[in-house]
Amino acid sequence: MDIVGKTNIFVMFYRGSIEVMDDRSWMYRDSPQGLRRMDYCNGVQGFINSITILRNFTDGGIRCPCRKCKNLKFLHQDVVTMHLLTKGFMEDYLCWYAHGELFVPNESMEEQVVGSTSSASNMHEVGNENRNPYRNMVMDAMRMSEGNVRECPIVEEELNADAARFFDLLRDSDEPLWDGCTNCSKLSVVAQVFTIKSDHGLSEAGYDKIFEWARSILPEGNRLKENFYAAKSMMKPLGLGYEKIDICPNFCMLYYLENAEMTECMTCGHSRYKPRTGRGKTLMAYKKLRYFLITPRLQRLFMSPRTAEHMTWHQSHHAVNGVMVHPSDGEAWKHFNSMHHHFSAELRNVRLGLCTDGFNPFRLFAAPYSCWPVILTIYNLPPGMCMRPEFIFLSMVIPGSSSPGRNIDVCLRPLIDELTQLWSSGALTYDILRKQNFVMRVALMWTINYFPAYGMISGWSMHGKLACPYCMENIKASTLTNGGKAFFFLLSPSFLAT
Repeated sequence: MDIVGKTNIFVMFYRGSIEVMDDRSWMYRDSPQGLRRMDYCNGVQGFINSITILRNFTDGGIRCPCRKCKNLKFLHQDVVTMHLLTKGFMEDYLCWYAHGELFVPNESMEEQVVGSTSSASNMHEVGNENRNPYRNMVMDAMRMSEGNVRECPIVEEELNADAARFFDLLRDSDEPLWDGCTNCSKLSVVAQVFTIKSDHGLSEAGYDKIFEWARSILPEGNRLKENFYAAKSMMKPLGLGYEKIDICPNFCMLYYLENAEMTECMTCGHSRYKPRTGRGKTLMAYKKLRYFLITPRLQRLFMSPRTAEHMTWHQSHHAVNGVMVHPSDGEAWKHFNSMHHHFSAELRNVRLGLCTDGFNPFRLFAAPYSCWPVILTIYNLPPGMCMRPEFIFLSMVIPGSSSPGRNIDVCLRPLIDELTQLWSSGALTYDILRKQNFVMRVALMWTINYFPAYGMISGWSMHGKLACPYCMENIKASTLTNGGKAFFFLLSPSFLAT
């Protein structure tokens, strides 16, 4: 007899009732001789019905909360019913947080009617209002949405460590700071204090003191993290981390990989660290480069059905002759495909564009400062998506106060190393749309800059009569009589039709 047939034997005993009892004590009530009580059978059926009303999970399976699966597997609802009847619920699952229910303290569970039809519709209304911005923050960080849950395939493998931490963080976004608290969750408090720390330059020691004082005045049993380290560990699954790399103040070299242990620049001899002002002080570098890994962010684009289906748009869209609506319609894209057949054969390989420019973050009237963000754009996506902020990746921030000039290639080394790795070896990535793993490779198609920054990126001299890398000696430049400088006044570009 198949599993569904076995399940129907159990279902026919409680088919008449589809409502869960007012309290959930039935979930863990012992039964004599190992048999399931009728209230337990009714409760399981009400559980299945209520989560089906909340969201249509049945197309791709629902999480199984039995003692063995522990919400780590997506199974058919009949299989889930069978597991719950034979194995029982996992421990401490009075709140069905993995099935779309907002966290409710255990003490108040007995007062809530969740499984009834009216309660299920009320919960559906709460879910639609999106009143918890911190839950949305977690979803956005993982490129997920509430709708993605029902689109997940039936996966018979356990979640990896990163996914498990993500669901723990999702629960923290709904769990109140203390039992009875209605306006703060564990995640919301940590996120808000992190913002205050960043805006006002609060030290870690000051952060710890504030939390120590706050824990002393909060009710007993509060869930506030005890110090900065614990709070930072809690926020880590959001993927907001970055790598800090010391750099020579004159942009001569990075203290990176084989040079990570050096204490002075091998080119100009400048010291890596500032002089200590007291005993026991931590060594502080003169200048630090912030680098954000791009591989995990690109992999997440294929982990969400919402974005995975658009990552092959560049190949699937119908181009119109003579009309260019996307870079994939241009000659440069087609020439690249003809030169690199091994890359273009896999439609899911990613094509990027790089853009950088300097700006003063302290406004025009402040002291001169030049900060250089390096941004990557994903050209696999359609025109309406590739230029949206959520798909424009910040890869690094080159600190000021002066421009890196032609030494910008020194700062770009971590990015170049990662792009080289992604081009040659790729990264194993799971495509949730096709339900298969593939080796994702990446190519940097071009850079987008204004003319001086273009010279910095390419290493080409932007001065003199050969300033234009296309026209070279064919450009009609003149030389000032007294100054001796080249100028190009009133010259039309030679490659444009006149």
